[in-house]
Amino acid sequence: MSKIVVALGGNALGNNPEEQLGLLENTAKIIVKLITLGHDVILTHGNGPQVGQISLAMEYSHSGINTPYMPFAECGSMSQGYIGYQLQQVLENELKKQHIAKSCVTVITQVLVDAKDQAFKNPTKPIGAFYSKEEAKKIAKEKKQTFVSDAGRGYRRVVPSPKPIDILEKKAIKLLVDNGVIVIATGGGGIPVIKDKKTNNYKGVDAVIDKDKTASLMAKELNADMLLILTAIPKVCLNFNQENELPLNEMTVAEAKQYIKRNEFAPGSMLPKIEACIDFVKDDSKKVAMITSLKDAFYLDKKNIGTKIIKGGEKNE
Repeated sequence: MSKIVVALGGNALGNNPEEQLGLLENTAKIIVKLITLGHDVILTHGNGPQVGQISLAMEYSHSGINTPYMPFAECGSMSQGYIGYQLQQVLENELKKQHIAKSCVTVITQVLVDAKDQAFKNPTKPIGAFYSKEEAKKIAKEKKQTFVSDAGRGYRRVVPSPKPIDILEKKAIKLLVDNGVIVIATGGGGIPVIKDKKTNNYKGVDAVIDKDKTASLMAKELNADMLLILTAIPKVCLNFNQENELPLNEMTVAEAKQYIKRNEFAPGSMLPKIEACIDFVKDDSKKVAMITSLKDAFYLDKKNIGTKIIKGGEKNE
């Protein structure tokens, strides 16, 4: 039996609750298939559209009927609960259908980041609604937020995307996994928190952590055998979307680093996925990372599925 951390990409989730629930029903079939193959599965997921919708709704409510302002960290926690609820429901329905006696639970998860992370000096992650330049200036002054022009469509708030350092609920997650529970955790990369130096207490910050990098950290903390990142494409490709596109069945850490130097992987898209895989496998030749599509993950027991990233080719080996 192997332990797999599965990171669900945006293609597995919808743009509204009804659409998302329909898509997740298919996702549940794939996850349960992995369980029938003898794997322990830990799930994480993105939350980009969902947390944006929640934040926008809260901003609209706050400006329109003077309801309390909702910090972004709290919006992130709401998205974890909302997506986790639907994932639990479809998984439990599918488990029941296949007569598998397993429980499923969502852990609202905080992820520690460094308050001195350089990302806080350079916010880059767009969230929420589009505004005119005048509106953006007014909000930026009132709330001390940063806005940038987004592809000519207007101005959007940007928040930092710091590196995950630690998963605060990791002991509880491990306890659940060790007892056979299907765990959904670190949704959206986790709720970003920093430690207050004066009180030694944790507090939420306005940021978005890359979910694949947090998935890699969780996989290491749980001593997982595989990190499985599900996205929109069946394999990682060189020369992506070009006439000479080349799908890759496997690459070593050294090869992956060379491809990164050649700018083969787009920032904000495939690059963080490759970096997360490298981080997971670089210190252990027994670990395997894989990037593939949700559809192809159903055939994980077959050969030539997805792109495997393995340790190898480093000079210090």
